[in-house]
Amino acid sequence: MAGLDGLRALAVFAVILYHLNVDWAPGGLLGVGVFFVLSGYLITDILIGQWNRNGRIDWKDFWFRRIRRLMPAMLVMLAVVLTWITLFDRSQLASVRGDVLSTLLYVNNWWRIFHEVSYFSSFGPPSPFGHLWSLAVEEQFYLLWPLILVIGLRFSPRRWRLLRLTLVLALVSALEMALLYEPGTDPSRVYYGTDTRAFALLIGAALAMIWPSRKLSVNVAPKARLFLDFIGSAGLVTIVAMIWLTDQFDSFLYRGGFLLLSVATAVVVATLAHPVSWLGKALGWKPLRWLGVRSYGIYLWHYPVIVLTSPAVNTSGTDIVRSILQVGASVVLAELSWRFIEEPIRNGGLSKVWKQMRAREKQRNRIGRKMASVCMVFLLVIPLVGLTSCTSSTTTASVSHDGTLQSNQTSRPADSSMPKPNSSKPNSSKQPVGTPKPITGQGVTVIGDSISLDIASSLHNLLPGITVDGKVGRQLSQAKDLIDELKTKGELGDVVIIELGTNGTFSEKTLDTLLNSLKNAQQIVLVNTRVPRPWEHDVNLSLARASKQFSNVTLVDWYTASTDKDSYFSRDGVHLTEEGAKVYASLVAEAIKPQAT
Repeated sequence: MAGLDGLRALAVFAVILYHLNVDWAPGGLLGVGVFFVLSGYLITDILIGQWNRNGRIDWKDFWFRRIRRLMPAMLVMLAVVLTWITLFDRSQLASVRGDVLSTLLYVNNWWRIFHEVSYFSSFGPPSPFGHLWSLAVEEQFYLLWPLILVIGLRFSPRRWRLLRLTLVLALVSALEMALLYEPGTDPSRVYYGTDTRAFALLIGAALAMIWPSRKLSVNVAPKARLFLDFIGSAGLVTIVAMIWLTDQFDSFLYRGGFLLLSVATAVVVATLAHPVSWLGKALGWKPLRWLGVRSYGIYLWHYPVIVLTSPAVNTSGTDIVRSILQVGASVVLAELSWRFIEEPIRNGGLSKVWKQMRAREKQRNRIGRKMASVCMVFLLVIPLVGLTSCTSSTTTASVSHDGTLQSNQTSRPADSSMPKPNSSKPNSSKQPVGTPKPITGQGVTVIGDSISLDIASSLHNLLPGITVDGKVGRQLSQAKDLIDELKTKGELGDVVIIELGTNGTFSEKTLDTLLNSLKNAQQIVLVNTRVPRPWEHDVNLSLARASKQFSNVTLVDWYTASTDKDSYFSRDGVHLTEEGAKVYASLVAEAIKPQAT
C-alpha cells in the first residue's frame, strides 16, 4: 500500500509547516489527526487479520513489536537532545525533566494536561519534546484497543455489531471534545486528551472492519474505480483545505472539524489501500514513499531541530534558508535513524543487532572500537548526569510567562483620593469623537494580557493616574464581559486601550462586537502584536481593518516599531525587556496625546 506512505509524508510535512509558523498552513497541526486515523486503520487491520488466521490475538507479540518499532528511535532522539541541552543549554534541564519521564512512560499528554502546559499560547523557550504528546496517545491506544477488540470479536460474532459499537465510542469521544471545548479559552485540554482524540483512531479502526486490506480485490469495474478515486481525491482536497483555512483556535475544529478531518482521512485511506486506485499510485511516487517510510523519524527529529536551532528572539521575520536547513537536517537524522536503528532492530531484533555489532567489532581496529565505546558512554552518561543534577522542580519552560506574581492584576493610581475615571461622570460617554485627549492617565483604561503587565510601570510614569487591567493568558473574546463590568461600576475610562491578541486569534465578529460596545468612548486605542506564533498575521490584519472602519479607533503599530529590535524582547520573543517596555509605553502614550493644532 505505497499510497499510504505518501499520505504519511504529506501529514508529517503539514506538521513541520505548522511548527515553522508558515502563514499559509495555519492548520498544519491537523497532520497529527491524519496519523491517528491511519494508525487506527493499520493496527486494527493487523489484529483482525491475526484473529481470522489464528482465532486469537497474540498480545505479547503485538506489544513487543510495537515497542521494538517505536521505542529505540525515540530513546536515541531523547539521548542526543538531552546531551545537547546538558552541554550547551543547562538552563532547560529542569524544565524538560518532566517531559522526558512522562514520554518514557507514554503519558506525556496527561502530564501536560495535569500541569496545564499549553500547546498553543505558551511562551518561553519551548520544550524540544513538546511534540511527543501524540506518541503517548497512540501508545495508550495500542495498549487498550487490542483488549477491547478481543472482547468485541469474542462476544460479537456479527462484525456489524462490533462496527456499531466502535462508531458509538467514536461519537462519544467527538461529543466530549465539543462539550469540553470552551470558545475563547485555550483548547489544550481537548487537544491533548486521549479521551477527546480517540475518535480519530476509532474511525480508522472502524474502516478496517469494513475495508480489510487482505480482502481488497483488483477485479473492480471501471466505474467503481473512477468513483473510488473521485471520493478519495475529494477527501484529500478536504484535508488540504482544512490545513489552509483553519487554525488551532478555530471553534469549528473542536465542534465537528476534527471529526470531519477524520472522516475525510478515512475516505482517503480507503482509496489508497485499494490496489486499483490511481490516487494510490500517485501518492506512491517514490520520493513521497521514501519520505513516508521515514515519517516516524522525521516526526521525532523535526521539532527538537527547529527548537534548538532557532534564535530565542527573532524580530526579522522568517529566515527561509534556516527553515530549509532545519527540514533538511530533520530528514538526514531520520534517514540515519531508519538505516542504523529502526530497520535493523525491526527486522532482526535486539539480539541479532547486538551479535552483528560484536561481529563487526572483531573486524575493526582498536581505535575504532574505543571511539564507538566512548560515543555510547557519552550518549548514555551525559543525559543521565544532566537530568539527575538539576534541582529545580519538574516544571516546563513552555508554561506561559506570568509578567507578575499574580495571574490577574489591576494597576490603579496609587493615590486613592484621585477622582474616578471620566466615564463615571454623567453623560461623559457621550463626548463627541475628536474631543482633546487627556495628557495624563486620568480617564484612561488599559485592557490587556501579560504584555500590559510588562508595561504597567512605564505607563504610570508617562500617564499618571492610568488604570491597567492585565491578566495572563487573556483572550480578546473575554474583553467585552470585563468592559461591561467596568461600565456597570462606573470605572471605565473615556479612552480605552485594548492590548490583546498575544494569546490567540479571534473572529472579526468578536472584534466588531467589542468595538461597538465602546462606540461612545472618546477614543479606542488598539495595539497590534508581535508574537512568534501562527496567529500573528491574522490578529494584526483584523486590527488594521477595524482601525479603518471605526472612526474612534487608533492603531498603534507595535509590530513595525519592533522590527529588527531583538533587544526589546525577553528570551521568549514576546514579553518585554525594560527597554522594550519603555518604547511600547511611549507609543501608547503618544497615541492618546492631543494633536497639535
